Amino acid sequence: MKKRNIVVANWKMNPETLEEAKKVFNGARLAAKGLKNTDVVVCPPFSFIFPLSKVIYPKNMFLGAQNASTEIKGAFTGEISVEMIKNLSAKFVIVGHSERRAMGESNEIVRKKLQITFNTGLTPILCIGEKERDKEGTHLAFIKNQIKECLADLHKKYLVGIIIAYEPIWAIGKSYKEAMSPTDIHVIVLYIRKVLAEICGRDIANSAKILYGGSVESQNALEILEIGNVEGFLVGHASLKPEEFKEILQTADVKK
Repeated sequence: MKKRNIVVANWKMNPETLEEAKKVFNGARLAAKGLKNTDVVVCPPFSFIFPLSKVIYPKNMFLGAQNASTEIKGAFTGEISVEMIKNLSAKFVIVGHSERRAMGESNEIVRKKLQITFNTGLTPILCIGEKERDKEGTHLAFIKNQIKECLADLHKKYLVGIIIAYEPIWAIGKSYKEAMSPTDIHVIVLYIRKVLAEICGRDIANSAKILYGGSVESQNALEILEIGNVEGFLVGHASLKPEEFKEILQTADVKK
């Protein structure tokens, strides 16, 4: 499993209809069939998870949710629990995405979501990333604090093989030419592993899968993998374009 890359498709609040969702999903399904070294996780809006779970897709393809509640059940209007997500046949949950954090999710809330997701047997994809960079390096302290607070008091047995998606907020939505350079990504990947080693030990740090999210396109995917030394991607808008997403998947599959 360590040698396999992971590409996560975050559809966000798209597309508008189930018919469109099935078309996009079918494109990802066909692309995933030919992959040998890559797992694909598609995270559609909640309303599409169940109908898409009825489509036959390859063993290296999984469904995931874009968010989950901190509560198991009860009077929490509008919330969806991890048990509900599990019953929809989803296996993964995106936790702490920058857009959720912008709505007010704190590191403490993210930690609660991680804990409840682990307890339910689902696999969380922890998102971290800074709003801006500076020459003084305060963004590194920000990232370190995110990791420490999000993983605080979580049992180490859950953290083996943890998936962390690094998404620099300032790079999201830009073209691949303006996105973060692969060399800078590599520096952050090393830093994340260093922080994990300090908190959880070297074994957990080495077992972690670090993905990159932030203007990932077919044009920059290979450089990010090879130079950035990541093990996959968290893909936003490009995951809704079947041909573009197919190219990203094929690129990811080249690098073990």
